[in-house]
Amino acid sequence: MKSIKELYRIGTGPSSSHTMGPRKAAEIFLQRHPEAAAFKVTLYGSLAATGKGHMTNVAITDTLQPVAPVEIIWEPKIFLPFHPNGMKFVSLDAEGKETDSWTVFSIGGGTLAEESDGAASVNTPDVYEMTHLTEILHWCERTGKSYWEYVKECEESDIWDYLAEVWETMKASVRRGLENEGVLPGPLNLRRKASTYYIRARGYKTSLQSRGLVFAYALAVSEENAVGGTIVTAPTCGSCGVVPAVLYHLQQSHEFSDVRIMRALATAGLIGNIVKQNASISGAEAGCQAEVGTACSMASAAANQLFGGSPAQIEYAAEMGLEHHLGMTCDPVCGLVQIPCIERNAYAAARALDANLYSSFTDGMHRVSFDKVVEVMKQTGNDLPSLYKETSEGGLSKDYKPM
Repeated sequence: MKSIKELYRIGTGPSSSHTMGPRKAAEIFLQRHPEAAAFKVTLYGSLAATGKGHMTNVAITDTLQPVAPVEIIWEPKIFLPFHPNGMKFVSLDAEGKETDSWTVFSIGGGTLAEESDGAASVNTPDVYEMTHLTEILHWCERTGKSYWEYVKECEESDIWDYLAEVWETMKASVRRGLENEGVLPGPLNLRRKASTYYIRARGYKTSLQSRGLVFAYALAVSEENAVGGTIVTAPTCGSCGVVPAVLYHLQQSHEFSDVRIMRALATAGLIGNIVKQNASISGAEAGCQAEVGTACSMASAAANQLFGGSPAQIEYAAEMGLEHHLGMTCDPVCGLVQIPCIERNAYAAARALDANLYSSFTDGMHRVSFDKVVEVMKQTGNDLPSLYKETSEGGLSKDYKPM
């Protein structure tokens, strides 16, 4: 299992799979062929179906075009067997002859994989020996340590510096999102709501104010993502509002230190990593359950740790966060990370707080393990028809006409 640095990627929206991943792939191919006279890039499956709305072509051409002309070929009906987000890069010489080709896949959260790598990221080592939460839970019970301490044992010493940067970026995205107003780009003409939610929430009494504020924080980050602002994948761009919203709200309302927040981020990253390793965090592969569901699970575990939950209670909170998103489809209207994605981030942040509270009333004992839910999520994703997996051909996106 890879470093959580690969789960928490600092970059620009609106999509980790469709924007960050293809941009990174283009950079790698350009490094291999700086002498190319032209490039040809074929996008397959989900990358082609919603690529224009996600600005996939812009990410690729902005990288390659300064060096040589780029032709983008769209193949939305062709799904390569390894993953729905397939790309084929071809370099051409001055005579138009092919000099090299590279097929690579954007498998979620900005991570790239080649078919020969299995689910591995391109050219990165494994750093975690245990890849299931049940065995890590047993390790915690045996050693008396916490999940974040397992992260500390596996990662390099600079992990805390990296998580500090992640947390600063998350906070900045919340604050920018609360200040910015106007209309999001694209044909939907969707107005930003975070600032309004924040102002209204501040006017309520404490019980309603808490929920309204966490809505505002999640909307703030998700709207920043939608305009291509700087965010952190947690685990993806499309689900980037959930974890920051929950942690920002809890720090503001309970004065948790940055050190404790970073430990919670380490635990959340471990949860997301396990889902990524054993199932998927890609909406194109497993639907929105893999993105917003995983984000809710991560935030649930992080919140429970902050409130002193035992390893068993943290595992239970994570399990509920994912379980109650099982079957959620990925059906972005007009191929944009706006409807229903932004609203889902806000709702999942509230659900994470509920999962934390529910688990805190228990002793952590329950029948269905987190690992079982991850397994079920993967199977559910496999069973979902492709039109419900980031193709904008079914569900909420079907027959939608912008006003």
